[in-house]
Amino acid sequence: QVRLVESGGGLVQPGGSLRLSCAASGFTFSTYAMNWYRQAPGKERELVAAITSGGGSTNYADSVKGRFTISRDTAKNMVYLQMNSLKPEDTAVYYCNAGRVYILGPQNYWGQGTQVTVSS
Repeated sequence: QVRLVESGGGLVQPGGSLRLSCAASGFTFSTYAMNWYRQAPGKERELVAAITSGGGSTNYADSVKGRFTISRDTAKNMVYLQMNSLKPEDTAVYYCNAGRVYILGPQNYWGQGTQVTVSS
């Protein structure tokens, strides 16, 4: 079975840091781009960070550039999101996502999400 399991969320003060982890299993991890999305109450789910299947390229939402870093460890089937200088507006449920366009069609998998709350 395909599984994406996030961990590392919690409550932090503004300016603090968190490292989110996503453990992947049940699919060929190295062939999928990996992404972090987030969804705040009353808002659309948005892509905040992406990394290519080989880990050679990353992209970020403008709102998190310079503060967040996505990385992957192919040997461990893990994806990480290092979040620094956190702001209250970063408060959201963060979701791990795996995606690729295969010859038979697109494939997407989602984790269950982990809550990040930034508050004094």
